[in-house]
Amino acid sequence: MSSNLPLSHWRSALPFWLSFLLIPLIWVSAYAGGLWVLLPPLVTWYLFAVLDAVLGLNTNNADPKTEDTDLGWYRRLTLAWPPAQFLTLFGLIAYVSGSDHLGNWEKFGVFFGMGILSGTIGINYSHELMHQKNKAERWLGDALLSMVLYSHFRSEHLLVHHRYVGTPRDPVTARYNEGFHRFYPRVLIQCWRSAFSAERDMLARKALPWTHPRNPFFRYWALQLLMLALAFLCGGWIGVVFFLIQAGVAIWQLEVINYVEHYGLTREHLGDGKYEHVKPRHSWNASHKASNWLLINLQRHSDHHYKPDRRFPLLQTYDTEEAPQLPYGYPIMAMAAMVPPVWRRMMNPQVRAWRQQFYPDIADWSPYNKASNPKPR
Repeated sequence: MSSNLPLSHWRSALPFWLSFLLIPLIWVSAYAGGLWVLLPPLVTWYLFAVLDAVLGLNTNNADPKTEDTDLGWYRRLTLAWPPAQFLTLFGLIAYVSGSDHLGNWEKFGVFFGMGILSGTIGINYSHELMHQKNKAERWLGDALLSMVLYSHFRSEHLLVHHRYVGTPRDPVTARYNEGFHRFYPRVLIQCWRSAFSAERDMLARKALPWTHPRNPFFRYWALQLLMLALAFLCGGWIGVVFFLIQAGVAIWQLEVINYVEHYGLTREHLGDGKYEHVKPRHSWNASHKASNWLLINLQRHSDHHYKPDRRFPLLQTYDTEEAPQLPYGYPIMAMAAMVPPVWRRMMNPQVRAWRQQFYPDIADWSPYNKASNPKPR
């Protein structure tokens, strides 16, 4: 994002539209088959990791008081993606289901790549949309989540994660020494339960049962059934299988990023079940330019939790005095998370340095490590 252009100018938003280039790549992979099916993951993970190394960091901050009226090209981006993803997903299901030039592994590869798009881009954009006050934007966010059968993420993220981040009550905060392969099955179960419980409890406070139509889970289930039905109409039962493959990959993409964002970071316990307010120090920050273009500033996660209502172009980045810094952007960090010994070697010293910097008076960290898998330092 050029710092000498106003946010209202289309050129300032243009780098964030790079995500749309992934759509023709997925179609090329489906048309050509063979090794071309590797193109979407290679571009999304490896090319943007290389671009991060070449382009470096972007430490410029936009004026956080910028009005929504000056963010038109940024808002159009998140509004345009849901219909684009919808047409791409179900178009691919129809095309690949009726094709005879692709082998089974090539077909799997196409929808693995589609899952990269619907997870890395789609769920990320749904995250931006669900935080908005506009009902149309929130509905578009729900539509994106239903395309990956993870609609409860909205309830879990807004009602549980933002409230309890950095505490044992937040399933998504990865504990110190907890490897991703232990974290992943845990959050799949606990996040659904915590999301449903949060919505049920909200209804109970209004003297309403969980079966009341105002429970958003009925909307979630209806949208997900609709998406499955559309997959069947486009490709029969094999179309449903393709849909499930991309949904599974997308969910994995989401949760590996969740793992990276808060690994080992905790809020100080003040007693009586109370914790300090959320601050920038409670999320890992990354200012890598290219991956922030791809992920619409998701890596400025410290500010997102500090000020959740800020739209993505207004998210601020912080220096080491205010927030812990990831050594690399999300593409490399996500790959490192897949190999727990590499991850621990990379991140455990960072967590210990963070503890010493921000909480030098806390001598016993064991109460903060619930659900972890302790290993020797």
